[in-house]
Amino acid sequence: MSTVLSLHLVMRAELPVGAFIAAGLVLVPLPWHWRARNVAMLSTIVWLFVANIIYAIDAIIWAGNVEDSVPVWCDITTKLQIGTNMALPACCLCICIHLERIASVRQVSTSHSDKMRRMIFDAMICWMIPIVYMALHYVVQGHRFDIVEDFGCRPTVYVSIPAIFLIWVPPITAALATFGFAAVAVRHFFRRRLMFAKHLQNSNSGLTTSRYFRLMSMAVVQMFWSLLITSFNMWFSCQNGLRPWISWDNVHMGFSQIAYFPTVFIPSSTLTWTYILWWALPASAVVFFAFFSFGHDAMNEYRECFSWVRRTIFSRISGGQSGGSKDLSLARVRTGCHSPATSRKFPMRFLCNRPSSMGSSEKESTVYGWDSVEKDSMALSSDYPILYTNSIHSSAPPPSSRLSSPGERDVDQHAFV
Repeated sequence: MSTVLSLHLVMRAELPVGAFIAAGLVLVPLPWHWRARNVAMLSTIVWLFVANIIYAIDAIIWAGNVEDSVPVWCDITTKLQIGTNMALPACCLCICIHLERIASVRQVSTSHSDKMRRMIFDAMICWMIPIVYMALHYVVQGHRFDIVEDFGCRPTVYVSIPAIFLIWVPPITAALATFGFAAVAVRHFFRRRLMFAKHLQNSNSGLTTSRYFRLMSMAVVQMFWSLLITSFNMWFSCQNGLRPWISWDNVHMGFSQIAYFPTVFIPSSTLTWTYILWWALPASAVVFFAFFSFGHDAMNEYRECFSWVRRTIFSRISGGQSGGSKDLSLARVRTGCHSPATSRKFPMRFLCNRPSSMGSSEKESTVYGWDSVEKDSMALSSDYPILYTNSIHSSAPPPSSRLSSPGERDVDQHAFV
């Protein structure tokens, strides 16, 4: 049994590894967005990081099993998965609203009070709306959660007309609004394209033309990806029809139930789509990383980090090695240049001045919820919706008592982000 489990873990090792790598990649642009106090971008990083970590841990815990080993973990993470479905569109919407405001003539310059108001507004959109969205999910939550082998715990949705308006319509609406603000911002650019760089400089926003369009492109691409996957998941979840909304008690009957889905009982086509859509979340993280990790600012940041590592780490290592080698060389030279019988030096005193040869050379995703046996037929082919959730080289300075850091100088368903 242990051999079979080990083999299964090896076969599905790409799931946790991919999620952990994606979680690490989204942290790369964190320092410069933190210095810029860009709340929308920081929120995007946090949501993507948390969601990928959840996916990775789930893939490890439930590799080859469907045991209910950590139910409290599932209660928390399934809600966060639902929240990510709304958080990423909300963050991109904030970015495009900000970019449209900068490109328009309504905002000639940005004062400190304007920045504070924008930060508060972005925080409300990026965090309060997803929290409300998570709370409203309970209205169409048929039972506690599902556990799918290899993928872990998944949030559930009672597929009905209320679910369409509470679960799928809000992210789609945010995505469409993002496209609208992006289109208006592009129109502002073409109207004053000759003076656009000067306008960005006068606005005191800290944006250059390349940074402006990098933010715009990232938001539009993420929203196109989100709109595509969310629309497909809504169609896939509703293709077998909607469940009737009889009453609150009927929908939440047997709410404490947990549904378990071994992969051997899941249709191969559904399992294939589940596997593909699972990667939508890591793919979103990779897209985010690609837009902000290869630009001019990122290259400067990498050079500063490399220079800092050279100054603080490699210089100490090389200094310690060369110091030890120097002491050893001097000891040998002194032994060879003095007579064992007297302290007077030999005439060949020039030998002591030769350099030592011992110098140092080392330099929702998918919801698998069938609310209850009493409610539905438990047919895997009919009630198997999948909900997409989103969301440096310089010479070493002289020794100093203060070390500088590199940053010193700015149905039931599953949620996949």
